[in-house]
Amino acid sequence: MRLRNRRTSRNIIDQRRSRGIRGGGLSGGRMAGGGGLGLLAIVAVGYFLGVDLTPLLNQQGMPMQPQTQQTQTRELTSAEEEAGLFVSQVLATTEDVWGEIYPRAFGESYDPPALVLFSGSTRSNCGAAQAATGPFYCPADERAYLDTAFFAYMSRELGAGGDFAAAYVIAHEVAHHIQQELGILEEANRVRASSSQTRSNQISVMIELQADCFSGVWASQLDGLLEPGDLNEALNAAERIGDDYLQARSGRAVNPHTFTHGTSEQRQRWFTVGYETGDPNACDTFGASRL
Repeated sequence: MRLRNRRTSRNIIDQRRSRGIRGGGLSGGRMAGGGGLGLLAIVAVGYFLGVDLTPLLNQQGMPMQPQTQQTQTRELTSAEEEAGLFVSQVLATTEDVWGEIYPRAFGESYDPPALVLFSGSTRSNCGAAQAATGPFYCPADERAYLDTAFFAYMSRELGAGGDFAAAYVIAHEVAHHIQQELGILEEANRVRASSSQTRSNQISVMIELQADCFSGVWASQLDGLLEPGDLNEALNAAERIGDDYLQARSGRAVNPHTFTHGTSEQRQRWFTVGYETGDPNACDTFGASRL
């Protein structure tokens, strides 16, 4: 992805110099996308599959942070500085793209989200979170949250490497914000709260596939920024976070009734729909005859 000399976003909140923010377990409001690409992180995989994979995560060299600890100030490494710049530039592309598309598609101006960079653990209005839970969007404060160390984990553990795979992560969380702005998340979660577990899971799949489609719309507008292989990186990442792929990878039987994010094929296909049409109105997974 060609980002050299591209502008950075003013909507970055960098908390990475403060490590070990006090917090308890996940609680409070619903998280979205902690979720979509957050499933790449192995603890998030365990959470949505109903399995505690924390021991496996420790074995793979991604240490868990204690629930409560002292806050310490530290200097960022050069790699962290570079990752922060990358995130800020990618977030700026989402602001530029949706700043143009959103008014045309929905008749209103676009209000972009803030993105919080953290290291180890942080708090949101949806509760406390650790790096192992992966990136997520919190509707309660309309912010996306990301530990940039997650990108290395994507590449190392799931084979979902490449700068555009990482950019896809960011675009997906921004897509959840668009759903929030449109009232989709609130309505979907309202229905989920009074539905059976199976129906709730189906609605969750619709949420995530729509976010994938919105991510494809974003990608379709990156004239001059895409490099050869970028789209393949995004599609590869979409494959590696499919519910069927993750369940099989964890050694569990593939059970469609427990899917919360969609199969690899669905995630790739809806990203492609967004990319090929460039139209967010083509991303109506809730009214689609086929997911």
